[in-house]
Amino acid sequence: MSDDRASARAFVERLFAAHHSEIYAYLCRMVRDNELAADLTQEAFVKAYRAYDTLEDPNRARAWLYQIAGRTALDELRRRKIVRFVPWTGESHGTAASAEELVMRERLSGDLERALAKIPERQRQALLLSELNDMTGLELAEAMGVSHVAARALLTRGRESLRQALAVERARSAVEDEKRDRAAAPVVARRHDEDGSRQR
Repeated sequence: MSDDRASARAFVERLFAAHHSEIYAYLCRMVRDNELAADLTQEAFVKAYRAYDTLEDPNRARAWLYQIAGRTALDELRRRKIVRFVPWTGESHGTAASAEELVMRERLSGDLERALAKIPERQRQALLLSELNDMTGLELAEAMGVSHVAARALLTRGRESLRQALAVERARSAVEDEKRDRAAAPVVARRHDEDGSRQR
């Protein structure tokens, strides 16, 4: 093995030790399949080893690694034509939390999970990286493989898309709840009448 390959292997092994768990968790949420996520995590680190020469700044290796992992997941999702997310409990650091951040700090509701599934892939990816992995600014841009301005635009559009999709899902859920309540009302009334008859 050449010195370059040996250096690459040692560097990626250090990356694996430091970031394997978070990359795996990120991929689990991207593909909603633990076994597939484990395979894609391994694939991402193999790709990182092969692409070692493309890493310009070792201090930005985490964002570079997320970019590789994200592309690996998106390629697989497009191949399978599935884009799904699993509930997560995430924390966002900062002073004033947005409505989206407050929602994302809690376990995903069915409404939120369905809303996320309806927004464009790249917007979802930006939201996951920003809210779940606490990436902002240049690190998010690097992980997405776009400019800082483009990353901010994706995140802004993603939040707006999520807000709109979530409003639709909540309205739909409210209508379904009302239908269920109406359907259950005669049953409850009938049981109440039957209980009254028994007591008499």
